[in-house]
Amino acid sequence: MTLLRRGRRLAIDVGDARIGVASCDPDGILATPVETVPGRDVPAAHRRLRQLVEEYEPIEVVVGLPRSLNGGEGPAAAKVRRFAQELAKGIAPIPVRLVDERMTTVTASQGLRASGVKSKKGRSVIDQAAAVVILQNALESERASGKAPGEGVEVVI
Repeated sequence: MTLLRRGRRLAIDVGDARIGVASCDPDGILATPVETVPGRDVPAAHRRLRQLVEEYEPIEVVVGLPRSLNGGEGPAAAKVRRFAQELAKGIAPIPVRLVDERMTTVTASQGLRASGVKSKKGRSVIDQAAAVVILQNALESERASGKAPGEGVEVVI
């Protein structure tokens, strides 16, 4: 078993209307939902995310990068890259990493349905659940490879 860097992480699932946020314990064992941040007002969303970073003091923030099933990137990925760049500027020196989030919303939806959460009620928690899946995948990737997950976002001033 490879060692995982010690420290809490935050994960973010960026959607058009909502942004799901999840966190893990300092040992990276359990990812849990934190909250859903309204996403339409981007400056307000960034303010709230900066507050969460201050509160949770993560060693890094992982942001789900939406790719197509063949691994390509479309307009949604470009939008998330811009969002992650802005976030990285606002929370520096805490690193922001982009991780592949293919199928996370589907996985989260299936998990919520299986636990009896109705789709109407589920909308507010689906983004948090997707962020949990993104974080669990990132932690598993780091455990398997011994390297930080995904790709780092460079801060461009």
